[in-house]
Amino acid sequence: MFYNNAKRFLVGPAVNTIFRPWVKGLDNVPAEGAAILACNHLSFSDSVFIPVAIPRPVRFLAKNDYWKRKGVSGLWSRWFFDITGQIPMDRSGGAASQNSLDNGAAALGNGDLLGIYPEGTRSPDGRLYRGKLGVAQLALRAQVPVIPMALIGTDKVQPIDRNIPRIHRVGLIIGEPLHFEGYYGNVGDRFAQRAVTDQIMSQIMRLSGQEYVDVYASVAKQKLEAQKREQK
Repeated sequence: MFYNNAKRFLVGPAVNTIFRPWVKGLDNVPAEGAAILACNHLSFSDSVFIPVAIPRPVRFLAKNDYWKRKGVSGLWSRWFFDITGQIPMDRSGGAASQNSLDNGAAALGNGDLLGIYPEGTRSPDGRLYRGKLGVAQLALRAQVPVIPMALIGTDKVQPIDRNIPRIHRVGLIIGEPLHFEGYYGNVGDRFAQRAVTDQIMSQIMRLSGQEYVDVYASVAKQKLEAQKREQK
């Protein structure tokens, strides 16, 4: 109820008035039933623009840091992410990450739309980086379609390290659903997971027009931070 009311009466009107987002391919999102929305990740505000554009509620796998913040802002953050149905994602790997994926699979089992950024973190420079295998694990385990999407211009609205958004028009391109029935028998096979993930990233690249880098975004960020430290 809170999600729908906030979107309809508060966030949606504000976003549509200020940023005038355009959307292509909205009919590729199913009116009902579970599906994964796999999108590039350019800005913190991506998780605002997508729910405004998609008619159905979208649950995101969001980094669990948002639930760990302290003070008043931490309380507000936890309340907001909980009441809007977002799912904490532990990115440390191993059993913790698997538990987070289990929660994502449960959401898909309930027929929800699950939003995922396969790169695992925001792009540090506007390029598209290698996808992590979690999106494939969920798609094969839940046996649901993956809908590739591309956000355009959100890095101009709120680049990394900028808290206050700039006014800039943004867009969302939604591709045709991808089906992976041929891989359903290989849920635990990492080669199958990599093949599925690469197909998804290829479609996101086609929609976004971004340059693709076959390196994880987290690794690229570490290198950039190291270079900054050396320059200082």
